[in-house]
Amino acid sequence: MAERKSVLLRLDPAVHDALTRWANDELRSTNAQIEFLLRRALAEAGRLPTGAAAPPKRGRPRKDDGESRDG
Repeated sequence: MAERKSVLLRLDPAVHDALTRWANDELRSTNAQIEFLLRRALAEAGRLPTGAAAPPKRGRPRKDDGESRDG
């Protein structure tokens, strides 16, 4: 996986609070919510690069115990 870029983002405190509440409602971190919104805006504008990596999977990774769940 490609290294992720760090960006310093200055936000109005009220906007940050609103983003944090929205992120909590969708079980995301504030950072993940901002990336989700940026990706959606880029896609809607037709500007999401085709080479952009898929967003990370949400939630805890599945436990792989090496056994089939079917039996």
